[in-house]
Amino acid sequence: MDGGNAEMVGSIFPRASLLCPSYTLTEERREMAGHSKWANIKHRKAAQDAKRGKVFTKIIRELTVAAKAGGNPEDNPTLRATIDKALGANMKRDTIDKAIARGAGNADGENYEAVTYEGYGVGGVAVLVECLTDNRNRTVAEVRHAFSKRGGNLGTDGSVAYLFSRKGQLYFEPGVDEDALMEAALESGAEDIETNDDGSIEVTTEFQDYMAVKDALTEAGFKPDNAEIAMIPSTTVPLDKDGAEKVMALVDMLEDLDDVQNVYSNADIPAEVMEQLA
Repeated sequence: MDGGNAEMVGSIFPRASLLCPSYTLTEERREMAGHSKWANIKHRKAAQDAKRGKVFTKIIRELTVAAKAGGNPEDNPTLRATIDKALGANMKRDTIDKAIARGAGNADGENYEAVTYEGYGVGGVAVLVECLTDNRNRTVAEVRHAFSKRGGNLGTDGSVAYLFSRKGQLYFEPGVDEDALMEAALESGAEDIETNDDGSIEVTTEFQDYMAVKDALTEAGFKPDNAEIAMIPSTTVPLDKDGAEKVMALVDMLEDLDDVQNVYSNADIPAEVMEQLA
């Protein structure tokens, strides 16, 4: 996609992991020899967003745009996921309802559209940048500048999107009954279950199964600590410390842009490096 011609992908996308491992279908527990890149970076991003004072503003924008496709979360999985994110950020229900009402009612002044930019970071790392904007020219200029400033380049339409698939992700902190959760997740139609070295568990679903799996697990007594819809890479690119620092600098600069909602990459960063960058 060139700068002014970014392709719109979907409608609105909740915050998700920045650096994710690849996921595959499994019918039994898959022990991961490694770490939870999704969880670590997710919590890091949450802290950064809160510090910058931008998290509520971005979520309200997401709620408003998601509601344009329908104000009933039972019929709108994207809205449902965004509401979950808002509640997880301790947003008041009244604030959530007002944002949804504005979107569902097509209120004046709420003319944001979803656009996704594709590019590369150092080492050939694929990067997807999901934005909500009322001015594409402004947004693409800012995104292009971030890529150039941090050693990457903005790509063409379709250059990296094929490497990612939209999935549901549910994250459970250590201490959950692993066997019981695994059984409940598989029975509910989950695509994959991963157990990380720290005992945390990540459940992946097909996009269309996200709400059903989340509801089934919650009813079974397994309420996820984080739940969202994310773009998951099919392959990853391993990075050393220097490469990881450069990619994270790009991610940080992109995330700091007001119009950017989510940044995804297929970088694979060693656990010890992630701890240093956190």
